[in-house]
Amino acid sequence: MEVNPPKQEHLLALKVMRLTKPTLFTNIPVTCEEKDLPGDLFNQLMRDDPSTVNGAEILMLGEMLTLPQNFGNIFLGETFSSYISVHNDSNQVVKDILVKADLQTSSQRLNLSASNAAVAELKPDCCIDDVIHHEVKEIGTHILVCAVSYTTQGGEKMYFRKFFKFQVLKPLDVKTKFYNAESDLSSVTDEVFLEAQIQNITTSPMFMEKVSLEPSIMYNVAELNSVSQAGECVTTFGSRAYLQPMDTRQYLYCLKPKKEFAEKAGIIKGVTVIGKLDIVWKTNLGERGRLQTSQLQRMAPGYGDVRLSLEAIPDTVNLEEPFHITCKITNCRVPNRNRKQNNEIRHRCLEVSQRNGRAVNRSAPGSQDSIIEPEGLYPVRQINLSTTLNPRRCHLFLFP
Repeated sequence: MEVNPPKQEHLLALKVMRLTKPTLFTNIPVTCEEKDLPGDLFNQLMRDDPSTVNGAEILMLGEMLTLPQNFGNIFLGETFSSYISVHNDSNQVVKDILVKADLQTSSQRLNLSASNAAVAELKPDCCIDDVIHHEVKEIGTHILVCAVSYTTQGGEKMYFRKFFKFQVLKPLDVKTKFYNAESDLSSVTDEVFLEAQIQNITTSPMFMEKVSLEPSIMYNVAELNSVSQAGECVTTFGSRAYLQPMDTRQYLYCLKPKKEFAEKAGIIKGVTVIGKLDIVWKTNLGERGRLQTSQLQRMAPGYGDVRLSLEAIPDTVNLEEPFHITCKITNCRVPNRNRKQNNEIRHRCLEVSQRNGRAVNRSAPGSQDSIIEPEGLYPVRQINLSTTLNPRRCHLFLFP
C-alpha cells in the first residue's frame, strides 16, 4: 500500500494585504427607557464603549477607523495597491529569495513586481516587504498571483505561490447623444452638440473632480456646463459636486470644426470620430479614480434627397388666433454634370402639397424654397413632403 508523503512546510511565510483607505467604524446602538426592566444598563454600556462618540452614543458612526478585512471589490479606473511581505519563520538563513507578483486578467498577465532581482539571503525573523500599484483598466475577475522561490541551507530549491481573487466592477454608466446643429446646407458650420449622461452605479457618493471632453484633431470644444453670475463662472450643478448613488448628471459640450478643416465641407461631413471623455472622481476618504472612454463615434449626418426644416415659429401663441410658421425645403440631391438632362427631369418633380393635397411648388436640384401659410385657422398636425418620382417622404410633426 502506497503512503503519500507528508506535505513539506516552507521556511518562509507570505502575507498579502490590500492597501485601501480605512472605513468609519459602525455599531448598532441598543437602548431602552429608564422605566424598562434593564433600566440604565444599556445606556451605561454604550457610554463605556470606546467606539461610540461621547454625548452622542446612539449614533451608528463612531470615532474609530477599521482596516479592510478582505480584498473586497475595486472599481474600474481606481488604483489597486497591495502590500506583500515575506517573513522567515525558521531558525536558519535562507538564500536566493525571489518574490514575483503577477496580475492575471481575462485578457492578459501583468508583472507588478518592482524588482526581479533575487535577495542574497534572509536571516531568521527578518522579512522582505514590497508595495505594488496598478491602475485597473479592465472589468471582471482579477487574480493576484504571488510566487516565492528560495534555497535552503542544504541547497534544496523551494517554490510556492498563493492566489488572491477579487472583482473589478463598473463605477459609472456613461451614455452619450449627438445632435447635429441645423444650418444652411450652402454654408459650413457643422457644429455638433454632445450630451453625456453620467450615472453613479456604486453604493457610495462620489465627488466629481473633473469631467472634460478631449476633442479630435478636427474640432474645438466649448463646455456648456457653467453660467456667469456677477462676473464669476459658476457651474450649473451648484457648489457641491457630489453625485449620490444611482443619481445621474448631464453634461453638454459644443464642438466646432477648426478653421483649417471648416473650409473643407466634404471632410467635415464625413467625420465620425469626435473625441473621448475624461472623468476624474474621488470617493469617501479621498480615493481617486479616473475613467477615459473610448473614441466617441457619431453617425455622419445624411438628409437623403429631400430635407424639411422649420425656419420660424412663434415662441407663444394665443388660443384660437392665427399664427405664422415658415418651413424650408431643400433638394439635397447634387446634380451630375454628365447627366444634366436626366437630373433635371427626375428632380424637377419635387412637389409640396398643402392640406388639400395639390402641388404648390417645384424645386430644382440644390435649391431651397420657403412656404408661408396664409392667415386663417387650419388644423395642422404634421407636414408631409414627398417626391413624385421616388417613393420617399419627409415628415415634420407639430405638437400644440
